[in-house]
Amino acid sequence: MNYFRTALLLAGLTALFMGVGFLIGGKGGALIALVIAAGMNLFTYWNSDRMVLSMYGAHQVDRNSAPDLYNLVAELASRAQLPMPRVFLMDEAQPNAFATGRNPDNAAVAVTVGLMQQLSREELAGVIAHELAHIRNHDTLTMTITATIAGAIGMIAQFGMFFGGNRDNNHGPGIIGSIAMMILAPLAAMLVQMAISRTREYAADDLGARICGNPMWLASALSRIENAAHQQPNYHAERNPATAHMFIINPLTGQGMDNLFATHPSTQNRIAALQQLAAEIGGQGAPLRGAGAHYPSRGPWGRGTRRKGPWG
Repeated sequence: MNYFRTALLLAGLTALFMGVGFLIGGKGGALIALVIAAGMNLFTYWNSDRMVLSMYGAHQVDRNSAPDLYNLVAELASRAQLPMPRVFLMDEAQPNAFATGRNPDNAAVAVTVGLMQQLSREELAGVIAHELAHIRNHDTLTMTITATIAGAIGMIAQFGMFFGGNRDNNHGPGIIGSIAMMILAPLAAMLVQMAISRTREYAADDLGARICGNPMWLASALSRIENAAHQQPNYHAERNPATAHMFIINPLTGQGMDNLFATHPSTQNRIAALQQLAAEIGGQGAPLRGAGAHYPSRGPWGRGTRRKGPWG
């Protein structure tokens, strides 16, 4: 993964935030914006996991309340050479998942009830391995910070409509400039945010496939989740669209191809990359413990009918 590119994009996002502050309040506004950005990043560093998990009403589970899920996460975390993350369930019918936390020692993996009910064990392993790859790559903190700064840029750009101008020279951008700033600044922030997200999804797919041992498990899961996302809305995500990029598949809407406005790479492109990886490495990993086991249609995580995957 290109960490330099990610760092450059994050720097650009912070510079954009300062630029909007400069347009509103001159040098003083830029300095205030920098202080605010630093404060937000510090707050996000310590509270990112609690913030996002709370947004989605996720509740923590353990080996007693959800043994199959917990044991699968534990096995894959061991393969990935990671500390055991906390495990959460979200009461959403749409199959999806995300990881959060400031570092591998303070990480969490959250999956929806729909994911447990609709995927096979092997597909679920592919999804969890993908999320563990985000943790191992230290993506979870980066993605939360980008969402925080991008959201703040949109907010401060709105303020530009109500504050007169540049305090250094007594003439600001004017009404036309203010309107342009209100539209273009959040748009530019969104483009940077999406660029970071797309870069990291491909890397997590590759590493996740190696962790679970079979790239086609993840490929099948991506296809199934993509199809379900068009049919089953994720109501919490609809209320918090700035966090959509954190999920393994966009919970808001599918995308037909990679483009500047996509929160995720094209699912078809991701599957193609996994198919190429499968041709190169095959299923080289050790088989999962309890392979062939099925989750009950009714369990401690919710109710519903589980649809078998191609290996279940």
